Amino acid sequence: MSNLYETMYILRPDLNDEATDQTIEKYQTILRDNGAEILETQHRGKRRLAYEIGKQREGIYIQMNFTGDGSQIALMERAMRLSTDVIRFMTVKQEPQDAVEEPAES
Repeated sequence: MSNLYETMYILRPDLNDEATDQTIEKYQTILRDNGAEILETQHRGKRRLAYEIGKQREGIYIQMNFTGDGSQIALMERAMRLSTDVIRFMTVKQEPQDAVEEPAES
């Protein structure tokens, strides 16, 4: 069964454009090689963090939406945990749009 997932991760702000693109491609490749399908990747740019993380006040935000069976997530997150370029990451399982219903008004 294929589920929809969204991973948001923050890269160190001192990475140049080439290093950022290589890092994005690295995580996309991990997902693709393990059977996931990348739907969309958004480079959200450098933004100020809400609080300091590892002496960093800014970060480069990346959002990836993909489908898969969930086994790819552990591999990708392990690679992110070991990387010095990623300062935070989070993956959430999204509900399909047709399963989300409007609450009945009374």
